[in-house]
Amino acid sequence: MNLFDVYSLFDVTPVRAKGCTVWDDKGQEYLDLYGGHAVISVGHSHPYYVQALKDQLDKIGFYSNSVRNPLQEELARRLGEVSGYGCYSLFLDNSGAESNENAVKLASFQTNRDRVIAFRRSFHGRTSGAVALTDNPAIISPFNKYHKVTFCDLNDGNAVADELAKGGVAAVIIEGIQGCGGIHVPNAGFLQMLSRLCDRYGAALILDEVQSGYGRTGKFFAHQWAGIRPDIITLGKGIANGFPCGGILIAPKFQARKGMLGTTFGGNYLACAGAIAVLDIIEQEHLVENALEVGEYIKANLPACPRIKEVRGKGLMLGIEFNEPVAPLRQALLYDKHIFTGVAGKNMIRLLAPLCLTKAEADRFLEAFNEVLAQ
Repeated sequence: MNLFDVYSLFDVTPVRAKGCTVWDDKGQEYLDLYGGHAVISVGHSHPYYVQALKDQLDKIGFYSNSVRNPLQEELARRLGEVSGYGCYSLFLDNSGAESNENAVKLASFQTNRDRVIAFRRSFHGRTSGAVALTDNPAIISPFNKYHKVTFCDLNDGNAVADELAKGGVAAVIIEGIQGCGGIHVPNAGFLQMLSRLCDRYGAALILDEVQSGYGRTGKFFAHQWAGIRPDIITLGKGIANGFPCGGILIAPKFQARKGMLGTTFGGNYLACAGAIAVLDIIEQEHLVENALEVGEYIKANLPACPRIKEVRGKGLMLGIEFNEPVAPLRQALLYDKHIFTGVAGKNMIRLLAPLCLTKAEADRFLEAFNEVLAQ
């Protein structure tokens, strides 16, 4: 049997990693400024995280959600404390896409409506409902096309108001910062307007913080820069530093009923142990503050270059948009300078480094970036 060939692969085989460093099967060292799509939040193979998983595996690795799991309760308590959402409830699942599916489902249950407003250039996942909310026709099958989704332009409050006034809207879903769509940051005033509009029309405001959350922007959630409190917040990626985990934070106005949501693997012992360890490390090592400091340091020291159109983002969620395709630049960074980066579209280098990135490691990138630009 062969693998189903859907991924474009670089000829690199990682076999070991530590902090922001990865080694391949030939012994070559790489600086990781992408964290496997923002998944590695506290650094590769952090000893505290590794020990937490080992200790839990020695006890029990899995049982279903038909029994009590005190680790779920501890994770909910800790996440409430660290994020500032202690009065919200937590439902645990397995990924960001599943979190977004559960969020819109919960909003639809609450409002008894079936239409969702999303935004152009959005990405919310690849499962049936999540991909329908994603503004990328290339990954939407005929089966996925029939969800009732209306796309508006980011930061166009009047368009959202007009759609809400038509009725039937269960939710408005927006990324804290658009990731795959090109690191577009919603205006604070626009997010505040969305919050007011959703309250006025009885729609749920869903903040997709799968990529922009967990301290990446210098606050625990990116939307906290705007001072709003959404109805539902979706989580994934960095929540457990690579162990599959996701979840949604749910405002007190939502009432649970038995069977409303469910999952086989969500909130399992190992996922919870990993997620609790991540929160401990974030607090103990002040990684939220570090993400903002080092990210802004990178932005401030990127070269002035006519090839660069714009630098966007906040903290360690950065996009460097060029006036040209970036594939040759990214390949040079990977194969010549041994630095992992990502892209968004054809013209943007995307940086999603682990939150423990140091200024010395940032300097290594900046030096290599300047050298590649000069080639």
